[in-house]
Amino acid sequence: MTWTLPNTLTLLRLLAAPGVAVMFLYFSRPYADWFALVLFISAAITDWFDGYLARLWKQETKMGAMLDPIADKAMVVIALMVIVGYSSMSPWLVLPTTVILFREVFVSGLREYLGDTAGTLKVTKLAKWKTTAQMVAIAILFAQGVFEHYLGMSAWGMDQQLVDQIMLGEVEDTQGLRWKFTGMIWSGRIGLWLLWIAAALTLITGADYMRKAMPHLKESR
Repeated sequence: MTWTLPNTLTLLRLLAAPGVAVMFLYFSRPYADWFALVLFISAAITDWFDGYLARLWKQETKMGAMLDPIADKAMVVIALMVIVGYSSMSPWLVLPTTVILFREVFVSGLREYLGDTAGTLKVTKLAKWKTTAQMVAIAILFAQGVFEHYLGMSAWGMDQQLVDQIMLGEVEDTQGLRWKFTGMIWSGRIGLWLLWIAAALTLITGADYMRKAMPHLKESR
């Protein structure tokens, strides 16, 4: 194994994937959301840097080519599992998540079955856009958890009538409830929109991989 800087960054990203879930085991919210958000964004940034540096320094290796997609999939799958697990299990979140997870498992199985001919399933530009949409959507959905819990902490001890009056502007908003509520709502909406876009791209790229694999799946008589 060649331990170049790009390969090291890829390995660190792979190790960071389970770290996102571990944050919620050892820290209370919203600190767990903060730590998971920072860890996920840091890992997503390395996803761009390791590939860029490998090409720039001509340090592309077989190990890097193997670990890079595994790290990407691990980050996305584990982060989505955490988000769904700590959500209200809304179908608007569960459905695109299911599509994305199914596609990742399906394509991985397809690559494994094809073996030496898996090179026909090269990563396309559209697949890279799919990964980008997933990463941004997940980061924004983690941010929603931050807004949600700071809103709850600020409203702690207030009765519903007082909260309603603050939201309507009838009472001074000394705790910043309105901007925290706005941040929670819009980060949730934007995150879901991007997740649905990622799910749509997931279906398109998955169908494209299946089309390319079909000639190799036909059994000879």
